[in-house]
Amino acid sequence: MSDKNPPFDRYSHATRSVICLRCPIGCDVQATVDDANNVIEVKGNICKLGREYVQTEVSDPRRIFCSTVRVKGGAKPLAAVWTPKPIPKDKLLDLARDTRDVEVAAPVHVGQVIIADWKGSGLDLVASDEVPKAS
Repeated sequence: MSDKNPPFDRYSHATRSVICLRCPIGCDVQATVDDANNVIEVKGNICKLGREYVQTEVSDPRRIFCSTVRVKGGAKPLAAVWTPKPIPKDKLLDLARDTRDVEVAAPVHVGQVIIADWKGSGLDLVASDEVPKAS
């Protein structure tokens, strides 16, 4: 991690530069955070979504997970998958490891649940690709 973005410390104020991803503008938001991980001040955001994004990024950062799984007997060897809901950022590598061992039988359809309720989280891994059976 660079000096520009030090880790948030629960027991002191911190300032951090965050690129807001809530809209295509991508504002460089400067946020000051208190000891309870509440955003005290936000500068650089053009709209109110910047403040909301920074608060979520500080307290519970989440991301959409995208990957592929192997397809047995398919016209293509892999099918694209994703999580329709964002997952906690610290769970991404864990889900990636679990996805590495997944193989599904063709055909695969868009919207097909590949992993249901991953580790009891309520999160599904869903196909975002069509893979017909091999001819």
